[in-house]
Amino acid sequence: MTPTKHRVRVLAVRLDSDGDVLLTGPAVRALAATYDQVDLLVSGQGVQAAELLPGVTETLRFDAPWSGAEPPRVSAEAVLDLVAGLVARRYQLAVIFTSFHQSPLPMALLARLAGVRHIVGVSEDYPGSLLDVRHRRPPGLHEVEAALDLADQAGARLPVGDDGLLAVRRPLPAVPRRAEHTLGVGGAWRQRSVVVHPGASVPARAPLPEDARAMTARLARDGWDVLVTGSTAERDLTAYVAGGHATDLGGQTDLAELAAVLESAACVVVGNTGPAHLAAAVGTPVVSLFAPVVPADRWVPYGVPRLVLGDQGAVCRGTRARTCPVPGHPCLASVTPEQVSDAVERLTHLPPRSPATASRPHVEGWSS
Repeated sequence: MTPTKHRVRVLAVRLDSDGDVLLTGPAVRALAATYDQVDLLVSGQGVQAAELLPGVTETLRFDAPWSGAEPPRVSAEAVLDLVAGLVARRYQLAVIFTSFHQSPLPMALLARLAGVRHIVGVSEDYPGSLLDVRHRRPPGLHEVEAALDLADQAGARLPVGDDGLLAVRRPLPAVPRRAEHTLGVGGAWRQRSVVVHPGASVPARAPLPEDARAMTARLARDGWDVLVTGSTAERDLTAYVAGGHATDLGGQTDLAELAAVLESAACVVVGNTGPAHLAAAVGTPVVSLFAPVVPADRWVPYGVPRLVLGDQGAVCRGTRARTCPVPGHPCLASVTPEQVSDAVERLTHLPPRSPATASRPHVEGWSS
């Protein structure tokens, strides 16, 4: 029997990039299972991910001046337009999802101005009258679990049978034509293709281009059909990394098409960036090239087989640096093509994830 939903229109907020929005997906599903309608407010960098999330009724966009790598200037017009749009939709509940180092209070103020009656967020700072539920994040939680924990504070629960893992709307689009010969059709592709995604929205979290190229060449020598993916802005990077060893898909996929490519691969080699979480959302194992500028236990790919490579004790640990503060980028430069080869081999011999075994990100990892 399907539980009766509360007739409440909910505003969920995640003003970050695509990867952060994907990590909020299970919490959004919990809200959608509990309340009548869930709209998701995201930045321009999170729109494509929001449109992939199950449970979202309407996607709203606001580029917040307090969030993102290159925040816009404060615009009274943009703020007033947002508030007017929220007023028109008559939200009764707002749940503001943030990372551990962010504040929900600027958004809470705008939601309060829009007449939202009940506002929930995680805040270490005194919120005054801006939050009705001022939650404290328990220690040790992955970002996915922290978002679910906040949804719980808003009275939301995942439905029976929902495994709490990352997910995307189905069906996904076809893979790009250029990748068809590599990925093939039927069941054979999963045994022979690997995706390498060398870029990252935060430069400190990406491997050096020459290292990514060497990893790609080694995987090709191992017999893998390698595809190199990236954004339009990363076309020079993907062309260099692909070299003569791999199929270059730089700039040829939107996020949904990238999800289809990642799903059609045996394994993905990627830094701590959105496509790592997209791979997890389609159930593909991940070799995580993880720079420790943020904590791995909060940000590794969730709920899929994964192995973590990179020096997690490097001096950049916990700095949240956007560009590497150490000459030579040693935390990731220390990862060898042989280690990547070995990690791919180990992961591709593991069984696929299942709800019984992959509800938490417990698969082993190591540091180079």
